Amino acid sequence: MKKLLSIALVAILALSALAGCAAPAAIVADQAASGETIKVGILGPHTGDYAVYGLAVKNGAQLYIDEVNKAGGINGKQIETIVYDNKGDSTEAITAFTRMVDEGITALIGDVLTGNTIAVVGEANPINMPMITASATAAAVTYNADTDTVYTNVFRTCFIDPFQGEKMAQYAAEKLNAKTAAVLTMTGDDYSVGLADAFKAKCAEVGISVVADEGYSKGDVDFKAQLTNILAATPDVVFCPNYYQDDGMIVTQARELGLTSAFLGGDGWAGVSAYASAEDLEGSYFCSAYAPGSTDAVKAFEAAYTAAYGADTLNMFAATAYDAAKVLVAALTKAEASGTAAGSDEYKQAVIDAIKTEGPSVVGITSETGYTFDDHNNPIKSAVIMTLTGGVETFKEMY
Repeated sequence: MKKLLSIALVAILALSALAGCAAPAAIVADQAASGETIKVGILGPHTGDYAVYGLAVKNGAQLYIDEVNKAGGINGKQIETIVYDNKGDSTEAITAFTRMVDEGITALIGDVLTGNTIAVVGEANPINMPMITASATAAAVTYNADTDTVYTNVFRTCFIDPFQGEKMAQYAAEKLNAKTAAVLTMTGDDYSVGLADAFKAKCAEVGISVVADEGYSKGDVDFKAQLTNILAATPDVVFCPNYYQDDGMIVTQARELGLTSAFLGGDGWAGVSAYASAEDLEGSYFCSAYAPGSTDAVKAFEAAYTAAYGADTLNMFAATAYDAAKVLVAALTKAEASGTAAGSDEYKQAVIDAIKTEGPSVVGITSETGYTFDDHNNPIKSAVIMTLTGGVETFKEMY
């Protein structure tokens, strides 16, 4: 018996010693156990083909939340992040969101890909869960055109697809003097089709003739048939509003066939420089919300991000996610001051209301004039035009 008591005493002393030197993470865990943290979900693809987007969003949001926690949190409460990897799959996204709700999140940063986000909105809207996406660009994320319904709980810090498609058509006409264009789209993909439709509609307004309109299926790696048709049409520009891996392969194969037209894209091109040669990408343009190294604030963000996570996932979505976290924290601060119980219907509505009222005063990395939202909860801000120069994704101009 004495031996058992001695063992127990040693165990108790060991636990006491561990408790006495608790790390910040342990403090957050203690607060979570007592209900004193504010739980925020972060959801996206952290593995798989689109991990560069999902990790950028996760890291960008976490970077700002860590800064807030280090400074004391929100009225003394630490922000606890509940993070799930959906692997780029909509079913996984819904399952992960359901788990987050069960674990007590008060708001969500995510999802990342447009299709996944629309799936999550279907679950989040009925329970009025505050939700900010940093990267899902389809208009349908915040608005159902069929029912003329705005999802009042859903916001974004990125552009919408029609905006990007329209901007690139205008840029082609006004800056590149294009008279003809071809389009190559991933069929069935909400993001790709949304940009392409807006681009083609704006082309008709600005005097550009669409001389070729080609499509391909997800998973395709051979685009030569479509590119051969485009080559025959001799367009001035090729609008390729897909994701960076596909776009890199498409540009490479296009150059092999002798297609010399300038390539244009949307924000899905961020990171394309790793998937095609500098020579093949030279003179391409894409729309973005983020101008690397353009201001002191951007440089400070980039330095902090690189120190924490390295440079591999430092892209536009890391910046828009940092901004999403800034907007959400401002809203949570206002909601906490309302005195309503975290997670209650009143609290969630208070967060949603505060996103609108506090957003305009939030100076972000990608919006120096604050985050004012339109009647579809989309941010009102200028576009950044990026170009590929010497293999580097380079800020060209605001447009």
